[in-house]
Amino acid sequence: MKVVFFGTPHFAVPTLEKLLNQPEIQVLAVVTQPDKRRERGNKLIPSSVKTVAMNHNLPVWQPQRIKKDTETLTQLRQCDADVFVVIAYGQILSPEILDMPRLGCINVHGSILPQYRGAAPIQWCLYNGETTTGITTMLMDEGMDTGAMLLKANTPITLLDNAQDLAQRLSVMGGDLLLETLFKLDSQEIQPIPQDHDSATYAPLIQKQNYTLDWSKSAIELHNQIRGFYPNCTATFRNQGIKIIASVPVGDAYDGDHRTDELAEIYQKLPDLSTISGSPGEVVSIAKGIGAIVQTGIGLLLLREVQLAGKRPQSGWDFVNGNRLTVGEVFGNG
Repeated sequence: MKVVFFGTPHFAVPTLEKLLNQPEIQVLAVVTQPDKRRERGNKLIPSSVKTVAMNHNLPVWQPQRIKKDTETLTQLRQCDADVFVVIAYGQILSPEILDMPRLGCINVHGSILPQYRGAAPIQWCLYNGETTTGITTMLMDEGMDTGAMLLKANTPITLLDNAQDLAQRLSVMGGDLLLETLFKLDSQEIQPIPQDHDSATYAPLIQKQNYTLDWSKSAIELHNQIRGFYPNCTATFRNQGIKIIASVPVGDAYDGDHRTDELAEIYQKLPDLSTISGSPGEVVSIAKGIGAIVQTGIGLLLLREVQLAGKRPQSGWDFVNGNRLTVGEVFGNG
């Protein structure tokens, strides 16, 4: 089976690697976003997908606007591919491109469609406190994640999963599900299922304001925001910016299942919280060996990892000790 692969971030890499390791599949070329200037020195940095493609000596095409790039369009036609595989590529494909391959264009999407269509399904499902998610493969059409569904795979979400953890797990699942999809589609063992558009939900691009923490929210809402938009959520401390990188709701804020080993260990180390209260943002207790416990609008939030402006990330306990944090100090909104 002849495949052209479209993808850009690390999320797409496990699927590309699985295709490259499959003897029945020939990856003809890779299409990815143009190199971007990042990090100190403003150097041009290739995408994660491009790096893998170059290591395998694959042709790499990086059009600024694929719909209008005549050279890339000609190359795609000349490939005579059986299928185009698209994972987090970052550009909309035109009807002309969608119609090129024999089996169509197959997208690997990081949610159970029609839920969380759009650019950031992993982040928004965590923000909304979902307890399960998964991968959907679909035949692409002109809409935004609106095509007919092919196969699905589910995974549970634990309370301590963040966007990075979940993306890594889903990226591996996506590679396995794509291979199954390709072979079953080629042998006509899959019947595409149209999506129920009336029940669709959306996961738009994340905006800067989504990172701002408001301590008047409940502990579980803040925790879901912190892990969903990991590692970028911001507050203030002693008149400077601080990122809250990892947290866990404690006390009345969390009414869920504490049976995971990591959660059980955290809860065993907590002081008695039954009589503790304060104003939103106020440090009301300190969990020895873990970090500060902060009052929120509803319930308490334990800060497990933070990053002061201009500093490296540090554990909540190192932050407490390094700054001689005391009960009664207050975190401000981001």
